[in-house]
This record gives sequence, structure tokens and C-alpha cells, in this order.
Amino acid sequence: MSKGVAMISGAGRGIGAAIAARLVGDGWNVSLGVRGGRMPDFAAELPPERVLACAYDAMTGKDEARWLAQTRARFGPVGCIVANAGIMVAKSVIDAEDEEVAAMMEVNAFAPRRLVRAAWEDLRAGGRGRVVIVASLSGKRVKSALSGSYSMSKVAAVALAHGIRHAGFDAGIRATAVCPGFVATDMGLSLSGRPTEAMTSPDDLARVVSMLIDLPNEASVAEFAVNCQAEEFF
Repeated sequence: MSKGVAMISGAGRGIGAAIAARLVGDGWNVSLGVRGGRMPDFAAELPPERVLACAYDAMTGKDEARWLAQTRARFGPVGCIVANAGIMVAKSVIDAEDEEVAAMMEVNAFAPRRLVRAAWEDLRAGGRGRVVIVASLSGKRVKSALSGSYSMSKVAAVALAHGIRHAGFDAGIRATAVCPGFVATDMGLSLSGRPTEAMTSPDDLARVVSMLIDLPNEASVAEFAVNCQAEEFF
């Protein structure tokens, strides 16, 4: 018996792929939002009856309703949204161009809001809708000049999770901002000099997401910070 239907953006690789594999293993039917709509290679190892790949580009602002409709047609109402798609431009708030900041805001904050809004009635109807916004520790502090512009978008993503939690709490919707530091993905490896084994694994983040969406309504977690190194607060 299925636990429900989850939509995961940015699910073609890295964190999104790890979350997708974990949720399928947990018994969820999973709809993967990927550019081009091609089934990712990792999904070949998953039960085909539990996985759907749909074209989704977080930048366009036009794909959310179509992706939701395709997901509902295959699996039925959606009970979980994992907004994982994200981009980073490593520039300070002074050096970044307006277009670069706007692109990060679009993908990292506006697109998750649109996706959750599109699925809102499904999330409300089930009485225990779950939303995970994969934000960043950059949404909690500005660690360097080069992360400043990115932090702007991720602070917005964390605030979005809180806003969703408040808007849907009485209907049983629970939303969490998951805030990792360096993760062993292509993006993380390009930004950190740390070896892979010294960074947070995507599989461990997937374990976190699995735990969060499985908690009862009475155990709401607003933020979950994950780090591979010691910092003052995280």
C-alpha cells in the first residue's frame, strides 16, 4: 500500500535523486520534476509503477500546473511536496547583476511557492500534507561575500517554509525548511575544498526528509539544520 504521492523538484541527480530513491523505498509514489522530462538514470533501479518523470523547469513559472495534472492523472492526489530545485551564482551582493539575483530568487524561492500553491487543495484535503523546502545554511547566515547573493534567495526560501506552515497549519499541513551546509554534490564539491567523505551525504539528507514527512502533525519541525563542520550556531 502506498504512503501517498510526493512531487520532488530538481530530482534528476544529487539531493533530489537521493530523496526520490529514499521515498520510493519508504512506500511513496514519486513524481520527479526534471528538465526535459526524461527518466533519470538512477530511476532504472526503482519500481517503475512507483515513479513518474515529468518535464519541469523552475525558471519558467509555467510548469507547475501541468506537472501537478500529470502527477494526479498517474497517481491521484498529492500529499507531499519536496522543493529541491536550486541554483547558485557565487557573487557578492555588489558584484552580482540584477538578472543573476532575479534568477536565484525565481528558482530558489518563487518556484517553490508556485508549486505548493498549485498543490494546495490536495495538501489540505489529506489532513496531513507535507512540504519540505530544501533551503541552505546560507538561509540562516551569510558565511562569505561570495555567498551573499545566494543567501538572499535562501533566506526567502526559509521564510517561505514558515509562511506555508502558518497558512496550512489548521488544515494539517506541516512545512519544514531543511538547511544543509556543504553536501557532496556537484555544486557542493565545486564550492568546497573538502573531500567527499568530509561532506554531508545526499543519502543522509534523504534520511532527514524521510523522517520529517513521517512525523505526526503533533511533532511539527519548522527548521532542520544539517552541517558537516562546526560553526558558531550550526
